[in-house]
Amino acid sequence: MCGILAVLGVAEVSLAKRSRIIELSRRLRHRGPDWSGLHCHQDCYLAHQRLAIIDPTSGDQPLYNEDKTVVVTVNGEIYNHEELKAKLKTHEFQTGSDCEVIAHLYEEYGEEFVDMLDGMFSFVLLDTRDKSFMAARDAIGICPLYMGWGLDGSVWFASEMKALSDDCERFITFPPGHLYSSKTGGLRRWYNPPWFSETIPSTPYNALFLREMFEKAVIKRLMTDVPFGVLLSGGLDSSLVASVASRHLNETKVARQWGNKLHTFCIGLKGSPDLKAAKEVADYLGTVHHEFHFTVQEGIDALEEVIYHVETYDVTTIRASTPMFLMSRKIKSLGVKMVISGEGSDEIFGGYLYFHKAPNKKEFHEETCRKIKALHLYDCLRANKSTSAWGVEARVPFLDKSFINVAMDIDPEWKMIKRDLGRIEKWVIRNAFDDEERPYLPKHILYRQKEQFSDGVGYSWIDGLKDHANQHVTDSMMMNASFVYPENTPTTKEGYYYRTIFEKFFPKPAARSTVPGGPSVACSTAKAVEWDASWSKNLDPSGRAALGVHDAAYEDTPGEAPASADPVSDKGLRPAIGESLVTPVASATAV
Repeated sequence: MCGILAVLGVAEVSLAKRSRIIELSRRLRHRGPDWSGLHCHQDCYLAHQRLAIIDPTSGDQPLYNEDKTVVVTVNGEIYNHEELKAKLKTHEFQTGSDCEVIAHLYEEYGEEFVDMLDGMFSFVLLDTRDKSFMAARDAIGICPLYMGWGLDGSVWFASEMKALSDDCERFITFPPGHLYSSKTGGLRRWYNPPWFSETIPSTPYNALFLREMFEKAVIKRLMTDVPFGVLLSGGLDSSLVASVASRHLNETKVARQWGNKLHTFCIGLKGSPDLKAAKEVADYLGTVHHEFHFTVQEGIDALEEVIYHVETYDVTTIRASTPMFLMSRKIKSLGVKMVISGEGSDEIFGGYLYFHKAPNKKEFHEETCRKIKALHLYDCLRANKSTSAWGVEARVPFLDKSFINVAMDIDPEWKMIKRDLGRIEKWVIRNAFDDEERPYLPKHILYRQKEQFSDGVGYSWIDGLKDHANQHVTDSMMMNASFVYPENTPTTKEGYYYRTIFEKFFPKPAARSTVPGGPSVACSTAKAVEWDASWSKNLDPSGRAALGVHDAAYEDTPGEAPASADPVSDKGLRPAIGESLVTPVASATAV
């Protein structure tokens, strides 16, 4: 992952302003420690901090078209760049970077090229011929992007909030699947898949086709010029990623460069469920496995740094980000710069344990749609920022555009959990890889119960976090929480503790509005809490809160300090996506 910062239309053009842009861009250097770049054109600045994955020797940014009239700063990977370059026969490319194709596509097609990109990305492009600019973010929001406005009329874009929060009067999370054009002055959605309308699909389940599409998604993410590995928790999703990557590694260029043995990585408290399962999968696949341990105290000691990097106070995100943050540091110390991970499967296939209580296929499907639309605020944010904190790039094949289209087009009746038919959560993907002749995984791993990452690293991790928060947050603090934090009021001591740390780093109202709120159980949306009346008394994002479903569910409702009434609207996404600027529509429409 790289770090980008763009400031366009500043009132003051001076050496002091240039120095300030460099200083702010430096706050993103953890994302791209390999090189720094800055392009200045009159009152516009495009800065870049590079993590070199493709073409490390000549792909420094910003990147340009042939005569340097089009400038672009990009964070991400374009997996189909060679195919796109083949369509641009009259263009001359200066580097081997996969991202350079963006400048040439704009030159050829104008602003309507974004849907041609197959990859994860956020970018800002400046056309110096008329001083127009555009910015865009990938379909699901794998790569982070923020947008802000200065009092001097300037428009800002940055990979992380910390690069613009001090200098912008207001800023928002740039919505995924959207582009901003200075020509129209507004955001519009470029990503308009059939599932976005939440209409119930009716396509029959085709196991072999689903398997084929996922294998293609993994294979295209083996595109790298640097050492890489797979994050392996031992759960279904990461194990499938590791299995497919291991099976196809020999066919890739990276195998010739760095060897044909796949490296896998896992972290947990000693004796945790994930460590045991991951070791078994690694042995089965024959990978070079790296097992890392951490203690509850080491995790607690890292909390402030984690919150600074992931830029959220959401409880479940912080719980899961901390071990991932610690693991990424270990991975980087081994010389690895890219990892492939299993995020997204639970949202697409209804893998969270609360989906057991979905009353019908309509509500099941609508909840999966809501979960995918919110991924950029939760798992995508965690996976990207926890790894980028140490200059490691995370790729997520389950969030491949083509794969999502196929998976979300399946009649949701097939995804419903039906124990009487032997269908547990995510049965459709488990069954797709249940190959008797050439097994991808051992059967008991293929059918292992869903374990959320923050639980799987060791149950005492969450219990330790709650105990730590109880020692630092008093009952009187909770009684007054609605007055101190009237927006997204914390309802638990753990949530209050994280909020105080977040506010220390990001004190502006705009910052707290980038974090979603609302009730949740076992990672559900607020709407799904209605599926079981008992859940409203047990609002905890841990998978163990799915009473009657998780094998190690809480025996009683976890005790929490008294909290004031939560004034937060159930519309948990409302404050986080800049609703005043974006209106969801069925087709790309200027706002």
